[in-house]
Amino acid sequence: MIFAIAAGLSVANIYYAQPLLHSLARDFGMSPSSVGIVVTLTQVGYGLGLIFVVPLGDLIAPRRLILTQGALSTLALVGVATATTEAILLVSLAAMGLLAVVVQVLVALAASLATPTDRGKAVGTVTSGIVVGILGARFAAGLLADIGGWRAVYLTSALLTAAMGATLVRVLPRQISLSNHEGYAAVLRSVPLLFLRDRVLLIRGVLAFLIFAAFSTFWTALVLPLSAAPFSYSHTQIGLFGLVGVVAAIAATVAGKLADRGMGQRVTGISLSVLLASWVPISFLPTSVPLLVVGVILLDLAVQAVHVTNQSIILDRHPEARSRLIGGYMVFYSFGSAIGAVAATMAYAQDGWQGVVILGAGFSGLALLIWAGTRPDPKSLLSA
Repeated sequence: MIFAIAAGLSVANIYYAQPLLHSLARDFGMSPSSVGIVVTLTQVGYGLGLIFVVPLGDLIAPRRLILTQGALSTLALVGVATATTEAILLVSLAAMGLLAVVVQVLVALAASLATPTDRGKAVGTVTSGIVVGILGARFAAGLLADIGGWRAVYLTSALLTAAMGATLVRVLPRQISLSNHEGYAAVLRSVPLLFLRDRVLLIRGVLAFLIFAAFSTFWTALVLPLSAAPFSYSHTQIGLFGLVGVVAAIAATVAGKLADRGMGQRVTGISLSVLLASWVPISFLPTSVPLLVVGVILLDLAVQAVHVTNQSIILDRHPEARSRLIGGYMVFYSFGSAIGAVAATMAYAQDGWQGVVILGAGFSGLALLIWAGTRPDPKSLLSA
């Protein structure tokens, strides 16, 4: 549970900016169509961290890696909070994203500490903390921004990150044996090879890319219609929509348990169908806010169920390379989120909310088609 809380606090840093885009655009003179770069750069930094930082978990002690990332993350958050120019803001956000990959080191460590029969459950528990962090971040950011401005969001996060670092010093295992004796360059080279040589890993990576492109499409664009007339919602009110989706934490835990039972393929198919269907009630904005809430719940449940199932499946493929597997898998996640963010603001500027819905439904439908076209023979579903 401490890992889950630490992961939630860390991943929240990536998503605080989404309900703050309007304020950031105003303070730094950015246009509505270009302010998506704030989210995109954070995600790109996160992607680089997945490539160059997370694989270190197979080479050096997780305790040392996690605590170092926590300390540097605190400094990056202070940099965002005190930024006086757009350049400083964007560089600090990219650094924050780079260091937020401590989340994936925690997931890999939790999987390593769990027994094989409980690995999916362990991943699901930590991921439930991540879900709460992702979705609660929007509400927390909105509330704090309404009270003390957007800078208060990042200063508060810096304090929480420092406090969590002090907690992890006390609880992280001090001695974990690492069987990998490869050099850093060899470990980095092995990451793409793992995915290119293993069809299951590659499919799960592509699914991650698409579901998080859809996820980011919705959450990045949502602030734009809700902050404008006829709604003119405050940051806190917009953040409440994220809080509704925290119910997806349930899906994370349940999906992990089902994956332990060999039902990963079935959970994936059902969840991708729900994801595609979620865009129907979402499309009723601005006509019906209650239907939008229904769509939020369905979308978040579906995305997190697929995400946990993906991780449970890939972590069983190559136990000796879990950090690399998580890092490589999350590269797909990160770039999907980055593309969804920038595409969402462009779609909204071009065609309004319906353009966002078409974009998100397109990502979701493609994911379902890929799953249907690449699933194994029904006789081997349980073993998949």
